[in-house]
Amino acid sequence: MSPAAEADDLRRLNAATAQLEPPFAVIDLAAFRSNAADMTRRASGTPIRLASKSVRCRRLIDDTLALDGFRGVLAFTLPEALWLAECRTSDDIVVAYPTADANALARLAGDPAAAMAITVMVDSVEHLDLIARAAATVSDPHPVRVAIDIDAGYQTLAGRLRAGARRSPVRAPAQAAALARAITTRPALRLAGLMAYEAQIAGVGDSPPGRPAYATAIRAMQRRSAAELASRRAAIVSAVREVAPIEFVNGGGTGSIAATAAEDAVTEIGAGSGLYQPSLFDAYRSFSGRPAALFALPVVRRPGPGVVTVLGGGYVASGPGDPSRLPRPYLPGGLTLDGNEGAGEVQTPVLGPAADDLRIGDRVWFRHAKAGELCERFNELHLIDGGAVAATVPTYRGEGKAFL
Repeated sequence: MSPAAEADDLRRLNAATAQLEPPFAVIDLAAFRSNAADMTRRASGTPIRLASKSVRCRRLIDDTLALDGFRGVLAFTLPEALWLAECRTSDDIVVAYPTADANALARLAGDPAAAMAITVMVDSVEHLDLIARAAATVSDPHPVRVAIDIDAGYQTLAGRLRAGARRSPVRAPAQAAALARAITTRPALRLAGLMAYEAQIAGVGDSPPGRPAYATAIRAMQRRSAAELASRRAAIVSAVREVAPIEFVNGGGTGSIAATAAEDAVTEIGAGSGLYQPSLFDAYRSFSGRPAALFALPVVRRPGPGVVTVLGGGYVASGPGDPSRLPRPYLPGGLTLDGNEGAGEVQTPVLGPAADDLRIGDRVWFRHAKAGELCERFNELHLIDGGAVAATVPTYRGEGKAFL
């Protein structure tokens, strides 16, 4: 962003929120809509199942599902899915991670509307046994829809080197088909689909700043991984469909929408982070989103030349403990975190020439490293449309919901 554009954005954000006392969080709706349009463009007609953990605000989930190109919710816990179904947010919800919550599974099996709307994830017979035991506690259980999670990680040297999230133990077509057969033998279960999330492509930027050698290695790994997975995923889908019909094959994420959508075996993409465009998604060559989710912190100290201290700010993202998980100062431009202090629970120093123009009570605007995790820190999101706050809406936290 040019210095002039930064200055314009800073004036607009400050003017729109002048009556608010920081800390607070905002969603820039123009950027949000632009990012949604870019995601659907990259999907080229393949529906995007909205990853709710990347949004964590029912109003914005509803608004996104009303857009062309988005269909259904990819939830992160079963209690969340049950709540979204009760709120009629969607009648097509897939829980992306396995659950061991026996009470929630019993609620699912005992509620005909929820049982039709929600699909839970499995990757072992142990999961099937757990679901069956929970359903058996209900007087009139309804069949529970399940999907098989497939390991989409990339392995070399006979598995000694690996890239990608450690998720499912199901990796080969024969393993997937065996689990599908086990599902079909249980009257309490219905096989609905497959999921394979390629985290090493969808969640790892291929153009990390200042690291050209690492970027070259990442791109080589991602090319090999994408080719291997496309072949293996197609074989898995074929093997499972020989056992039973399935309704969907979910794959991809914000960072791999176009590549994953190009696979014939994939029927939908799971994505959501691109709507907010957190800083971890800046390092991609194939797309460039607009920062939509921001939070403002007040300047409360001026310790010396070139530094101001803001209140709070220790909103560190999950994942490996490295600087990429820290929030980043965004506006005014040119500010950086202090390497010795980072982002603190009660105060965060920021450094740079722009600090000398800030006074006590001024705002510094930040971006979170990840998307929906920002909403775990705030009860409300102020939706900025143009130069004004168009609405203030609750986050999950603001509705009293903390699912993890």
